[in-house]
Amino acid sequence: MWLFLAFIAVPLIEITLFIQVGGAIGLGWTLAIVVLTAILGTSLMRTQGAMALGQIKASLSEVRDPTEPLVHGAMILFAGALLLTPGFFTDAVGFALLVPGIRKAAFQAVRSKIKVSGNVNMSGGFGQNPQRDPRRPMQGDIIDGEYHELSEEERLSQHPSGWTKH
Repeated sequence: MWLFLAFIAVPLIEITLFIQVGGAIGLGWTLAIVVLTAILGTSLMRTQGAMALGQIKASLSEVRDPTEPLVHGAMILFAGALLLTPGFFTDAVGFALLVPGIRKAAFQAVRSKIKVSGNVNMSGGFGQNPQRDPRRPMQGDIIDGEYHELSEEERLSQHPSGWTKH
């Protein structure tokens, strides 16, 4: 229902603003402002999008929760779409979403309404089972050992050790 209302309200707001601004400053200046905001918004979206991509890569390489950088990236992408849409209201919302403080506040507001549960593994990662697999060493563990290959005769003459199942 809210989405339907947005599809009705946003065009009505945009038409009203075009009429008001166009009547106050003229058609030429109104169109110039719309084109200028699209160009400026695209440039800002590119720089902030590159920063957000860097933050996503850093959080993934450091095995930190990438939720916040991913959400910021999505908001920047949405802001770019709004800035490319002709209109004053969509431009205002788009420019607002390019402000890091506003994105952070929006993220915190949405995050407070969503309950996410996940496990943290013992090496500090996220979203994995905390039960450690005894066959796999934890990060930083070193297992040193020696081995030699058995000939076919040696392999057939020995019984299973009990460590493996046949």
